[in-house]
Amino acid sequence: MTAVLEAWSRPEPGFTEKQQTAKHGDSLCPPDSFPLPFVLLVQPKVTVYPAKTQALQHHNLLVCSVSGFYPGSIEVRWFRNDQEEKAGVVSTGLIQNGDWTFQTLVMLETVPQSGEVYTCQVEHPSVMSPITVQWRAQSESAQSKLLSGVGGFVLGLLFLGAGLFIHFRNQKGRSGLQPTGLLS
Repeated sequence: MTAVLEAWSRPEPGFTEKQQTAKHGDSLCPPDSFPLPFVLLVQPKVTVYPAKTQALQHHNLLVCSVSGFYPGSIEVRWFRNDQEEKAGVVSTGLIQNGDWTFQTLVMLETVPQSGEVYTCQVEHPSVMSPITVQWRAQSESAQSKLLSGVGGFVLGLLFLGAGLFIHFRNQKGRSGLQPTGLLS
């Protein structure tokens, strides 16, 4: 056992003091402690959604969910129509996942108006330029028009599929018939 402890505490050739400390687990090792090949960068996944599905012109919370990133240094900002929003912004702070990555929720309390564009902008060392995800405030009539269009499209595809099925089924029945008597 003593030999193991002596080997563990012996300085490694070529290790810096910071690396030696990290080897022993005496302190946390910041990302800049190791040469660049050892630094791991994991890009964040960003999604934006309203906390409640409410009608426009009512208080709502827009949520910018940023997850699965490493290291933990990150900047998340909200914009409304390209103007930064600082009032009404609340964050959960960094939350550690069990796999060394982090997540955070940054929320904007607002009263969405029809036609407004909200943007969540995320800056992180793993990306060269900021990640931006937009959310557009739509009136109920615009949402119902969109749903009607999607429903009509799906219904059209169903009728097309049924028509093709019937057509090809009828073609198979006719392919077995051969003209007789002309060349015999």
